Amino acid sequence: MAQRQILFFLWPVRRCASLPVASRFCSSKQTTFILPQVNLENESLLENLSSMGVDLPSARRRQPGVLRKQLTNEQGLAHFLKSKGTDPETIASIISRFPRSITRTCAHLEERWTLWRNVFQSDREVVEILSRSPESFFRSSDNKNLQENLEFLMSLGITAKDLHRLLTTAPRTFSNSVELNRNMVELLQAVCLSLGGSDPQQFSRTIISRNLYIFIRSTNRIRANVDFLKSSLSLSPSEALTLFQSHGAQILDLSHESLKKNSESLRRKLQSLGCGAGDFKAMILNYSLVLFISSERLNEKLDVLMEAGIHAQQVVQKPKVLDFSLVSIRQRLHHLSRLGYDFQKSGIAVLDSSKKRFSAKMERLGSAEE
Repeated sequence: MAQRQILFFLWPVRRCASLPVASRFCSSKQTTFILPQVNLENESLLENLSSMGVDLPSARRRQPGVLRKQLTNEQGLAHFLKSKGTDPETIASIISRFPRSITRTCAHLEERWTLWRNVFQSDREVVEILSRSPESFFRSSDNKNLQENLEFLMSLGITAKDLHRLLTTAPRTFSNSVELNRNMVELLQAVCLSLGGSDPQQFSRTIISRNLYIFIRSTNRIRANVDFLKSSLSLSPSEALTLFQSHGAQILDLSHESLKKNSESLRRKLQSLGCGAGDFKAMILNYSLVLFISSERLNEKLDVLMEAGIHAQQVVQKPKVLDFSLVSIRQRLHHLSRLGYDFQKSGIAVLDSSKKRFSAKMERLGSAEE
């Protein structure tokens, strides 16, 4: 059948040469069409991975190109990880979730492991991280870039604990060039100086510690968010310094459009509840993470709280209650209502307590009722 199809495509090409010049659509030379080759998976590799217990459908779904490679190092990887105390099941899981790990050479693995051990205290600790997040170790293949980034961050005084968290939570930080990460640090330090801060290095360290994703955002986004928060809240320099070095550090990497949209929606909602610009500012200074909540969900939560007899001013002072899910807020309000809880007399702190503390409070209130 394949031969007949090829002849079908070649037939009009050969006919071209016999047509009058005015009627020819192509060159008089005979042209051969080459059918594209299908890039098939490496059967030998599939057999090896299958014998190792790798979940092939998962690997194929995540990084299918790896299964078509002719040169891989799955056996070398397995031997290397075993020498570090990794069991076969964990090795299979690592490859299943990050197939590109089998493309790393033994020399590369040894070098990267040494770099990680400069941050982590034991091989076992690194193995535990690999079992949870293979990407953090295998994502980048540039060991030199990793080393330069580690040296740069250490030079800033970033603690081993925060380097640990960066490697495991935001590994893309170490895929950036050192220059790109340096640009972010210089921006943060410039923000500090523009606000009259006296220790720009400490300022940048604090923000990095509170916002591990800062290096995988653009400097344009961070600069725009800083400017927006300063102007929309009419922050004094000291207020801005305090905000950005606390919970405000986490909202700096929110998309600029989302930050503006959520901020404006919250402002309008508070106005509809009788609150002024000062109340809006106070809420953000008390707990700026409310700006992560979508405007629709935030309005729902505020409506539920108002229906329960809580005043908007109380939420302004205790905005962390809005962090709880709508279901959780409703359940807590229901339990408190059954016990006749008076929010105006006793406040709303009970609503943003931990699950354990809330249950203990309910037991005490129930005992008092008896």
